[in-house]
Amino acid sequence: MLLATQLMTCEVPLSRLLYVFETVVSPSHRIFGLVDTSVDTYAPHADRANWLLSAPGMVYLQVPPQVIRASVRLESWSTVPPASDAQWSGADDVEVELPGGDLALETIDGGQKEVPLILPSSGLYRMRWQWIFNRAGGPFTSPLAGHRESLPMPPGHEEKLNGADQYCLVQIWRTAASEGTE
Repeated sequence: MLLATQLMTCEVPLSRLLYVFETVVSPSHRIFGLVDTSVDTYAPHADRANWLLSAPGMVYLQVPPQVIRASVRLESWSTVPPASDAQWSGADDVEVELPGGDLALETIDGGQKEVPLILPSSGLYRMRWQWIFNRAGGPFTSPLAGHRESLPMPPGHEEKLNGADQYCLVQIWRTAASEGTE
């Protein structure tokens, strides 16, 4: 019986954190993004009622107009990372094709800042974006089209904010074309 349990455990792929990169960005025009450097970037014509705006090779996060500095942590994972039990101001997932696999953080005014985050290969990836706002700098208002309400600011993550207006955790993992949405 013990042997059968061990075999079943071995068949389940364990998610491993592969690489981490942390930096601070200054969003411009209430947006910043993660882009594949092999793609000519442009402002995606996306539904501005959503937090994440995406197109092949790029994902942008809309941010409140009060955000001047955002602390960003990018994580590359072997498979789906474990869910966080922390409270966030917001969270969203998106699937995006990354044809080159070399990434950069991008702002409209600041251009691209390459990030040394290594992805296993080019292809289809899933990204989980989670963010929190600095309670000391609030209130923050929604940047979404048709919304101007104050955003939730649960406690926690103060050490990760490190004086920034917003902290973002972006987790990235490769998906198979046949894999369903998580």
